[in-house]
Amino acid sequence: MKKERGQLIVLSGPSGVGKSTVIAELFSQRNNIYFSVSYTTRQPRVGEQDGVNYNFVDRTEFERMIAANELLEYAEYVNNYYGTSLKAIQQKLESGVDVLLDIEVQGAAKVRARCPDALFIFIIPPSFEELSRRLHRRNTDSEDVIAGRLEKARVELKEIPSYDYLVINDKVSGAVAEIEAILTAAECRVENRKSILAQFA
Repeated sequence: MKKERGQLIVLSGPSGVGKSTVIAELFSQRNNIYFSVSYTTRQPRVGEQDGVNYNFVDRTEFERMIAANELLEYAEYVNNYYGTSLKAIQQKLESGVDVLLDIEVQGAAKVRARCPDALFIFIIPPSFEELSRRLHRRNTDSEDVIAGRLEKARVELKEIPSYDYLVINDKVSGAVAEIEAILTAAECRVENRKSILAQFA
């Protein structure tokens, strides 16, 4: 059964919590969901592809997009811009496809202001020590950068009360099952099933 309108899902969590892994697993289990590829001015990491992980653009192009009001939200994080294209999301939602945004708390606050009916999910690790371990295990950042990411995580965790749901990523399969349950519950909301109700009127 095709939905009349897709659900906008906002997923946030500190760097190193395993969002990318959870999202990949969720997408392998669920169709009719679209991952909104963010725009960024940061340099690609090893193995990242333009248009897949991010749309990589320079600062001038990003600032042009801001000025033209082409972004649903954007934020500056560790001296790089990150943002979400408004047009791509609207087209998907209107065609009944769910859209998932992986954005940090600053961006999520901007989405909340413009799309209050979105689902807001925050992912945390089982402990702060585990977050530190995961960041070290990635082997991509210096100690200074990791310390900065952990400090940033402490600030981000204070924003959890603004979210609708809290998912603990201890095991990826468990985190995905929790997100699946949230999405199923959202689909069962009365306002999302009005078209079915019409025949009983």
